[in-house]
Amino acid sequence: MFYTSEEINAVKIPSGEHLFELDPWLEPYRYEIKRRYKCFEDYQKWINTVGGMESFTQGYKQFGIHVDPHGAIRCREWAPGAKAIYLRGDFNNWNEFEYPFKKMEFGKWELVIPPTSGDGKPVIPHLSKVKLLVIGPDGTKHDRLSPWATYVKNFDRNIVYDQVLYNPPSRYEFKYSHPPRPRALRIYETHVGIATSELKVGSYLEFKDKVLPRIVDLGYNCIQLMAVMEHVYYASFGYQVTNFFAASSRYGTPDELRELVDECHHQGIIVFLDVVHSHASKNTADGLNQFDGTDSCYFHAHARGVHQLWDSRLFNYTELEVLRFLLSNLRWWIDEYGFDGFRFDGVMSMIYHHHGLNTNFSGSYGEYFGLSVDTESWTYLMLANSFLHKKYPFVITIAEEVSGMPTLCRPVDEGGAGFDYRLAMAVPDLWIAFLKKCSDEDWDMGKIVHSLTNRRWGEANIAYAECHDQALVGDKTISFWLMDKEMYTHMSTLSDPSLIIDRGIALHKMIRFITHTLGGEGYLNFMGNEFGHPEWLDFPRQGNNSSYHYARRQWHLVDDPLLKYKFLNNWDRAIQHLEEKYHWLSAPQAYVSRKHEDDKVIVFERAGVLFVFNFHPQKSFTNYRIGVATPGSYKIILNSDREEFGGFNRVDDLMAMPTTEEGWDNRRCSMYVYIPSRVCIALALY
Repeated sequence: MFYTSEEINAVKIPSGEHLFELDPWLEPYRYEIKRRYKCFEDYQKWINTVGGMESFTQGYKQFGIHVDPHGAIRCREWAPGAKAIYLRGDFNNWNEFEYPFKKMEFGKWELVIPPTSGDGKPVIPHLSKVKLLVIGPDGTKHDRLSPWATYVKNFDRNIVYDQVLYNPPSRYEFKYSHPPRPRALRIYETHVGIATSELKVGSYLEFKDKVLPRIVDLGYNCIQLMAVMEHVYYASFGYQVTNFFAASSRYGTPDELRELVDECHHQGIIVFLDVVHSHASKNTADGLNQFDGTDSCYFHAHARGVHQLWDSRLFNYTELEVLRFLLSNLRWWIDEYGFDGFRFDGVMSMIYHHHGLNTNFSGSYGEYFGLSVDTESWTYLMLANSFLHKKYPFVITIAEEVSGMPTLCRPVDEGGAGFDYRLAMAVPDLWIAFLKKCSDEDWDMGKIVHSLTNRRWGEANIAYAECHDQALVGDKTISFWLMDKEMYTHMSTLSDPSLIIDRGIALHKMIRFITHTLGGEGYLNFMGNEFGHPEWLDFPRQGNNSSYHYARRQWHLVDDPLLKYKFLNNWDRAIQHLEEKYHWLSAPQAYVSRKHEDDKVIVFERAGVLFVFNFHPQKSFTNYRIGVATPGSYKIILNSDREEFGGFNRVDDLMAMPTTEEGWDNRRCSMYVYIPSRVCIALALY
């Protein structure tokens, strides 16, 4: 949108001054922030002209194929480039032209099929296959699925998925309400299909019965479900979405997903959907691409509508009906399935015209407020977050964004994009770089501290040492980088001692604990990594003979009392439950009093807890002096050297450690601790 300088200068951002007080370095970019807010205001006014946000975000009630209370089939689609549309399917023996849509204004099409005259039942029975026959602008016929399809399935191993009318006689009724918003997020990132240990695709109900109890036991308070939005290509990990309103049928029915979410709520766990609004699959026969027979419709036409690296289509956020589609999609997953929030995938790709490709960010503010920013995408994100947080106060949104865009996680009424958190994506990069490129003798303590604390003040981060990205084939998990082939031969408690395994277990615990305690305001773990799941993830595909061997989680490894995986699992459980008690994730950033390069020791305080890490591969320190702000007698509340965590019981957890009045490391008091090599401890007053 184009505005005069007078129009932009006249913009009043409701709480904008708080943003500039929080970060005075934004002051030179006040004009641009006001321009973005002006775009947001005008988009809202635009939506108000067509009925307002409340009805606009319920497009799924008008668009798509529905059965009304009287048994009539009601259909509506937006296909501005189409010459004609017909509905066909099992119900009419696939007759092409029996049921034509009526063309309405603004590119919309409608069809009503009365119920059968005898019994008043719908003409289309439950679970019948249906398709839209779209006549493109050049007269070519195209079989298409409704963009609003709520259930699509693969029949007889066909390459193309089919839309199925889902209209069961009864639906699963939710028994439990949304849990209270957690004080801080401890997220368990999951994928239903690979959550099974069997050589198959897992199901929603199997996850509910077999995996959810593990998550509850570990102490996580949030589950992030990946790959739920329907995607024809399983190996895309759910990031090539074909059907935005359909819960993936490969895991079960829509009602079974509702049952899973409801049981999570029963256990006090909130559930996030990994939502993909940054791009869409290029599929035409069972996706959104070329729905009306043109190159555009839901997407930008020509080169701007194609993501060259992902080989996918890019939404046109300036189209009113695209906004209706996407905003309604967010509301659908909350109202229909009970989700409590979203992880927005590919946000960096959305908000820059260059999509982050071949671009390095130096941190200069000018990089974030220039012509490279895609204002249309940014405005959509403002609309989405503003709507979600006003309509659903419990909803939490997370942005997958690595450039460090300022204001991304500030409220919309301050001029920000409105996200609650961003993923701290530089943290796993740090650990993988260390593990790939240098021995732990050369690990830089200052760099560890800087990477874990280098985040924008007032914009919350979700810290993680690794996620699903590091588990995919072509990369390695932290446990595999540390222990590699030794995991096949020396993870038994009965096997000969292995220095590689001892080192790997020790560093695995330390990496995850310092990330958890220093790296952010929330924490994320990918399913199985808590116990050091070996190997990698690889979905069945032509290149591996359609094997499920690596598309699963080997739960038996952690369940076997004779294997050392239990030690890492015990450690992860202890961390989550301790955070629930001391709440360091919701506390202000830590005060780091020591990052000693020669000793390889890091010491910091957060939420009244004193954390001490000795990364040195050989040196243990007796009577090691550390600074602390609050005087008193301290006791160890967590110790990675305990036998239950695979340690050697060198530290006495029962010993009281009093402070002295002598200051140290710029802290008011000091104390002495015993800290063995490759061990971390947490202490608190008692």
